[in-house]
Amino acid sequence: MMTNAQKIKAKALELGFDFCGIAKADFLADEAPRLEAWLTRNMHGQMGYMANHFDKRLDPRLLVEDAKSVVSVLLNYYPGDEHESRLPEDEEAFKISKYAYGTDYHFVLKDKLKELLAFIHTEIGEVGGRAFVDSAPVMDKAWAAKSGLGWVGKHSNLLNRKMGSFFFIGELILDLALEPDGPTTDHCGTCTRCIDACPTDAIVAPYVVDGSRCISYFTIELKEAIPQEVKGKFENWLFGCDICQDVCPWNRFAKPHQTAEFRLSPELASMTNNDWEDITDDVFRELFKRSPIKRTKREGLLRNARFLTNL
Repeated sequence: MMTNAQKIKAKALELGFDFCGIAKADFLADEAPRLEAWLTRNMHGQMGYMANHFDKRLDPRLLVEDAKSVVSVLLNYYPGDEHESRLPEDEEAFKISKYAYGTDYHFVLKDKLKELLAFIHTEIGEVGGRAFVDSAPVMDKAWAAKSGLGWVGKHSNLLNRKMGSFFFIGELILDLALEPDGPTTDHCGTCTRCIDACPTDAIVAPYVVDGSRCISYFTIELKEAIPQEVKGKFENWLFGCDICQDVCPWNRFAKPHQTAEFRLSPELASMTNNDWEDITDDVFRELFKRSPIKRTKREGLLRNARFLTNL
């Protein structure tokens, strides 16, 4: 007879998730001093939300009353060769992060997690819980690591030995006691490829990323002008950046995703640099209505394009 944990994991795989693991809902004692130091050094830049709800970020029992378990899931978004980044034969073509090729992952993961929660209610009974996909102060990488789905690499992304790091992470925090999985071990070894490859030196030490120096921060989170000191260092990344993941040896195990919503749309694939620079409000709204790119707004996208071209 299957345990509740086994039932949940089996259903998660049936719903299309690539991995599912479970951790006991408890205070993240190891992460607390690291988070405090990171915030104190202002490595979150203008991402003020990172400093909010410090206690809740470290203790899921403050998010879900009487929480006992954190169920973490991973969903692959690696596009594979046929959808590889922006027109590789054109070295000047703007690039967007692979996670933004298709539909906003918040929608996709949330729908799947709601199905998983509904299954739990049907198969197990009255269980209190909530689904989380970046929608609340949850340290998703820490919980995924605690549940054995991988380890947090030197570039601060979760790494899985079977499929690398191109994953979205989501959680169910439940008031249901489940058998937890143990954490895995770190397999970065002496490798420093991600640190060496970052053009803005955002990885200031192994496992420490200064978010305010990351290309993804500059192109997505920053609302003002991009500092001149990083001019010429973006390697044509218009939205986000995959450099530290692309150079990681563990991503040689990345496999093409099986989620139709994450496919690169033909419209996006055919965009030229001129198209990006001349994009109108109407085109922006239509093309990116369910895309992560909507986050930067048209003005931010145009700012990024001008920053890349006016060298």
